[in-house]
Amino acid sequence: MMIWLALHANARFSGERRLPMQWWLNGEVTWYAPRRIALAFIPTLAIIVFALYVALSLTTKPRAGDEQLVIPAMLFMGFLFLGIQWLHLYLVRKTLDRSGG
Repeated sequence: MMIWLALHANARFSGERRLPMQWWLNGEVTWYAPRRIALAFIPTLAIIVFALYVALSLTTKPRAGDEQLVIPAMLFMGFLFLGIQWLHLYLVRKTLDRSGG
């Protein structure tokens, strides 16, 4: 889902060379990244975090009674990353609409 969102956003923002990556609380953009890097950042970070989580869950033994929490924790992280990516894309769109980009 995250990769699909990134590909869809890449097509939507194809006219933009750089996209905002971070904002101050007042809405001012603090820095930009090249479009493909900006759109690939969150899915790539999610893949790295998931790979580490899977590796840890396969190599370490959970505390007694916590064995059933592996899948719910992974689902929570997935929805969290999806929400973060959606928020980023929403803020990018809002910023570009406001600046006429």
